[in-house]
Amino acid sequence: MGVDIIVIGGGHAGCEAAYASARLKKKTLLITHDVSTIGQMSCNPAIGGLGKSHLVREIDAMGGLMANCADEAGIHFKVLNASKGPAVRATRSQSDRKLYSKSVRNIINSEHLLSTLSDEVIDIDLQGLSAVGVILKSGKKINARKIILTAGTFLNGRLFTGEEEEEGGRKKDKTSKFLAKSLQSLELGDSRLKTGTPPRILASSVNWEVLEKQSGDSPRPCMSFINSNKIHPEQMDCFITRTNIKTHEIIKSGLDRSPMFSGRIDGVGPRYCPSIEDKIHRFSDKPSHQIFLEPEGLNSDEIYPNGISTSMPKDIQEKMVKSILGFEKAKITQYGYAVEYDFFDPRNLYPTLETKKIKNLYFAGQINGTTGYEEAAAQGMVAGVNASLSIDDKEPWIESRSNSYIGVLVDDLITLGTKEPYRMFTSRAEHRLLLREDNADQRLTPYAKSIGLVDEKRWKIFQKKMEKVETETKALKELKINPAIFGGKKTEQQSILSVLKRPEATLEKIYKIIERPMPDKGVTIEIETSKKYEGYIERQKKEIKKIKKYENAKIPKNIIFKEIKGLSNEAKQKLTKVLPKTIAHAQRIPGITPATISLLLVHLKKEETPSSRKVGS
Repeated sequence: MGVDIIVIGGGHAGCEAAYASARLKKKTLLITHDVSTIGQMSCNPAIGGLGKSHLVREIDAMGGLMANCADEAGIHFKVLNASKGPAVRATRSQSDRKLYSKSVRNIINSEHLLSTLSDEVIDIDLQGLSAVGVILKSGKKINARKIILTAGTFLNGRLFTGEEEEEGGRKKDKTSKFLAKSLQSLELGDSRLKTGTPPRILASSVNWEVLEKQSGDSPRPCMSFINSNKIHPEQMDCFITRTNIKTHEIIKSGLDRSPMFSGRIDGVGPRYCPSIEDKIHRFSDKPSHQIFLEPEGLNSDEIYPNGISTSMPKDIQEKMVKSILGFEKAKITQYGYAVEYDFFDPRNLYPTLETKKIKNLYFAGQINGTTGYEEAAAQGMVAGVNASLSIDDKEPWIESRSNSYIGVLVDDLITLGTKEPYRMFTSRAEHRLLLREDNADQRLTPYAKSIGLVDEKRWKIFQKKMEKVETETKALKELKINPAIFGGKKTEQQSILSVLKRPEATLEKIYKIIERPMPDKGVTIEIETSKKYEGYIERQKKEIKKIKKYENAKIPKNIIFKEIKGLSNEAKQKLTKVLPKTIAHAQRIPGITPATISLLLVHLKKEETPSSRKVGS
């Protein structure tokens, strides 16, 4: 038996990788311990949020599944930072856990070139330094031209609740210790990280009347560019409560029994989503911490208390929960736990996410040191697309930092590596005004269409949107209005596009004044943002143009950095470790100075190769 591509793991990375490769007409096999858990939300039942929703929109622009599934399963939608600039606005959807997984499975099962298998992969079948297939626990071998490994937290996964410890990638799911051992023998730079989850609370045991209600937005936004909110299921409210001084005292009383503080966990946890015991230790001056009560689903009686992730002993968890407002009579349905697992240094990957040491083997998701569904899914998309393009001997899909958050994510990982679970934020992007939620389709959909990744339905929707933007922009350029309406001193009529630059002016107000039918929100957001931030956008484009000069200066694959005269030993080691493909890539390596770049440029100019002639051109 043989296929084009084998994807190991049925989480968010694995699903996007398999779905992408199947759409690119590759016979794909997704192998996971239990196919019924494909698309499962292991931690909080939510998609999107600050920085993360930008990734979701980019995945969607490439025809991926995450945004569509979030829309089909979303029971609470909110735009974060709605009052701030468009670059940092982010959509977040609370999901019905069962509906989301069902939606993912339906899409996976609909692809005729994509099949699934419940089994355990215990080894990668190698010929020399090339992956040629996988070996199952039964001893059976399955051949493939490309292997994509998306093991999540399952490689040597161990679960911790107080003094209790067991093997597992998540509760009720076994670990992948045989595959982990096999991978360690390849010397790809393995280490340990940790993450955690809060206790689940029985909804009927919560005193909702004393809690602060948080309703979703109206009208509801959508995650996908091609959906309307008519596909959303019934909506639910979220609620807010807080820890208190008594809660903190209870947690402190059990810190000596916490695996985090007793030294039983070596892995580094997520900086931006720490456990509650870590919070009260690091922020001891704060009397309370906010907790979001998120429903697990329309027909679920479980609540996810976002904000009290913990691995404390069960008796401490019981006392801690009952000390919180609204939880006085709360019943825990599943105790919180920490999970420690293997990950591999992503600096050992090419921008395609293929490993540098083993040809045809790709890593995507938490195995690369990231945290979060969205970061994993984005990597799965990158790996799935590039594995497919490689089979067809086509140019790889390598995103620049200036064109997408996917580009920022991959470049950060393969250039900087990570010592803690990596999470995406808008602050990581140098040109975030160009990388907004609303224009992800303009940045990525044309490319996706060119390689056959998006269908005609999506392409027609995109074309229709862009035609409306162009038509409406021309109309608003011709139509005039008195700027005094928005505080202007001039009384003569001005073009609506000119008036739109004023802080007080919005298209919503203008359309009401001129009594003109308002087009789709996607159209108005694009027009309004383009005009209001025109100067800033042009400035960022000029900066990118300058950088392009260096991005186009390719570094030959066969270059031997240790032979370049004048480079320090540190620079030689770092350049050899990362193997940057361009000067711009080399510039972003920590510790690489402008002087080093100058020496490198001089060396490339002397080489007289086709790629070096581009340097500085």
